Amino acid sequence: MWVGRAELAAAVSEAGGLGMITALTQPTPADLVKEIERARTLTDKPFGVNLTILPSITPPPYDEYRRAIIDSGITIVETAGANPEPHMELFREHGVRVIHKCTSVRHALKAERVGVTAVSIDGFECAGHPGEDDVPGLVLIPAAADALSIPFIASGGFADGRGLAAALALGADGVNMGSRFMCTIESPIAQAVKERIVAASELDTNLIFRSLRNTARVAKNSVSDEVVQILAAGGQFPDVQPLVAGARGRTVFEDGDIEAGIWTVGQVQGLIRDIPHAGEVVRRTVAQAREVLAARLAQFA
Repeated sequence: MWVGRAELAAAVSEAGGLGMITALTQPTPADLVKEIERARTLTDKPFGVNLTILPSITPPPYDEYRRAIIDSGITIVETAGANPEPHMELFREHGVRVIHKCTSVRHALKAERVGVTAVSIDGFECAGHPGEDDVPGLVLIPAAADALSIPFIASGGFADGRGLAAALALGADGVNMGSRFMCTIESPIAQAVKERIVAASELDTNLIFRSLRNTARVAKNSVSDEVVQILAAGGQFPDVQPLVAGARGRTVFEDGDIEAGIWTVGQVQGLIRDIPHAGEVVRRTVAQAREVLAARLAQFA
């Protein structure tokens, strides 16, 4: 959210990855259409759109965003946050392939049953919502490989070719990277946030909303520390609502004030040590994965 804009998605796709525009970063469906058009001026390679459906007091017009995606000719959509089944019929009618983001094998199997093309499996290390099972990728990825018959992408904890090689060895068909691409030149967030990610370790995140059964992994700062303390003392969501407002998180990314609100980043920030072009991240990740796999195969041949 607030990061998946045209310039970043296009740079990832241009280098051979699959860049994603986040639909709800755009304030209206019409703005999403314009952002998709802008991405097409930057690359002629395929890119997708993420449509995350979450409970909200004032939900956005999801049907209109879905129609904007279809009318713009997008053929790959990542769904997340809720069961994708209500969206499947319309997407199928228009040849849109759906990748559904899951945090457990049971949810992935349900997504497979409703007809998604592929799933993305988020381990406990991931930024944002890791689910409530607390299963890390080293267990979750091979468990998914054993259970699924459709392709799946490993998410959470990936920053380089070593991670890609490991995910492939565990049975995944590729990896998602979120935090790694936040920390690139094309990422449309403030330089101070990128520098904070480079300076941080894998210990510098907080898990909030644990007691509310809606766990989210965010950067450790004074705001998320306060949220954890309030909820640990028996507080409820209304007690922390002003602290976790989305507008405050957007301010972090736009103004670079890392204490302005909560903002998501994964434990993988401990492996992020530079701010390169997004295309360079794609190219060197693939190159390193090939080197790692070849070296290991040679060692054990």
